[in-house]
Amino acid sequence: MVVSYGMKRFDLGRPQILSSALGNSDGLRVFVVSDLHTDYDENLKWVECLSTVNYKDDVLIVAGDVAETYNMFIVTMSLLRERFEHVFYVPGNHDLWCRREGQNYVDSLEKFNKLLDACKRIGVETNPMVVGALGIIPLFSWYHESFDKEKDITGYRIPSLEMACKDFYACTWPNGLSNGDISLSLYFDALNDKQMDAIKDIQKTCDHIITFSHFVPRQELCPEKRMLFYPKLPKIIGSDFLEDRIRSIHGAQGRRDASSCHVFGHTHFCWDAVVDGIRYVQAPLAYPRERKRRMNGGENWLPFCLYADKKFADKLNPCFWSDYYSVNPRTPHDTKLAPWVARFYKQKQSIDV
Repeated sequence: MVVSYGMKRFDLGRPQILSSALGNSDGLRVFVVSDLHTDYDENLKWVECLSTVNYKDDVLIVAGDVAETYNMFIVTMSLLRERFEHVFYVPGNHDLWCRREGQNYVDSLEKFNKLLDACKRIGVETNPMVVGALGIIPLFSWYHESFDKEKDITGYRIPSLEMACKDFYACTWPNGLSNGDISLSLYFDALNDKQMDAIKDIQKTCDHIITFSHFVPRQELCPEKRMLFYPKLPKIIGSDFLEDRIRSIHGAQGRRDASSCHVFGHTHFCWDAVVDGIRYVQAPLAYPRERKRRMNGGENWLPFCLYADKKFADKLNPCFWSDYYSVNPRTPHDTKLAPWVARFYKQKQSIDV
């Protein structure tokens, strides 16, 4: 997640997720994970402790935010490549930070291209590919503020995006590209056009397709603002262009027989829900402090086995927020802060003018 604003003390008591069943499947297995953040020693240790035997014939999808520095990215992806037959990856925002890289890169776009070159050398896939009978399609993306269509929270001293989101100073962009408009979202989405021939072949030949991105394709895949410790979070998480791209691949109502799935990351909320015929899954490792609260990712059940025996696995369970919205309607017009959030913010004093 991109927000640095402090989050302390509040624990909603998320139950522990059970480990993915490894089983003895003779067929293709696909595991997913996002937000490894191996700049944290605990997270790098988790990668190092992954079995060098259990996954040797399997696929791993990494939905962005591997590491902030180039060197740690290389270390992490090399470790994963040693453990899995195929590793797929799309860059996340943390991967493109330049603040600790000195003068190694002119800007984040140059770093983006160097990460893709490094993936080629290591043997990590960043292009669409058919594995067995399954189509796997990485999708490049970036967020834009207008993605947020829900009513804002007012009356509280909530930090600005520039204050709370490190991307605004940790990333640097060439002229014409900016976090302040839709230019980055359009630029990264347009990169996917180069893969349209491969995508069309996958659409024709594969009964099951997994697309994946780092960023969020629909606002319904994030809790409502009143539930969030940083209520402005939806402005820096997702892309309408990404959802349009996903629908162009899977179809407006998904593919037949529940064969459409999109994996994403970024917000660090475990998520597994079907929306308009497509299954959306997030399985983040997240930050060590988040795992201690047992609210978001977890080391004991990841990577999540999403596909095995020529079918998608059962629902990731439990997922605190997607489980909540499976039985409670979304009410974005309600801007009264949840109690655990309200205690976190000071209400503005009203001034008559």
